[in-house]
Amino acid sequence: MVTMDSGLDTRRIAHPTERIVTGRVVRLLDGYSREVAIGQPVLVAVLATAGVAGLLMLLVRSVLPGAAGGGRRRWKDLKKGPEYLVTPLRLRDTTGRLCEVELHGHLPQSALHPADHVQLTLRPQRDPDLPPRIERIVNLTTGQLLTPRTATLWTHLGPPLLLQAMLGAVLLLGVAVWSALR
Repeated sequence: MVTMDSGLDTRRIAHPTERIVTGRVVRLLDGYSREVAIGQPVLVAVLATAGVAGLLMLLVRSVLPGAAGGGRRRWKDLKKGPEYLVTPLRLRDTTGRLCEVELHGHLPQSALHPADHVQLTLRPQRDPDLPPRIERIVNLTTGQLLTPRTATLWTHLGPPLLLQAMLGAVLLLGVAVWSALR
């Protein structure tokens, strides 16, 4: 039997379990998008309380004809959830082990390069089959401290809808207190 040596390193790539890993960046792989899961009960609660404030705003708009109304997003768009960039990163740690971690969100293009000496603060993901995600990067080569940011439920819903929901919750609470005191 003849075997061919392809020259590729076929050793298993490790998912580090340590909280802090120091090593050299080997490669940044191509990124892909992943969706943030939106909990339907949270979305229903936010939209219900925002609806209460929306009714009040409808009343104000009917009395004041010059009051402008904002655009509304559909249930389907809100339920879908925001997407964020996932970039797999391979590094060789100080013991020589090849490790893979995930970078969630965006960083400046010049922030990381192959051969950069980095210290990563990691967090395990809910799915144990996925590599840990990077919380913070200290690029020891350039001296940069980098914190990737991803979209969240709250950034997806947006400040206008959240403020409207808070106003609706205050109105509901006020009505409940008023009816309890009567």
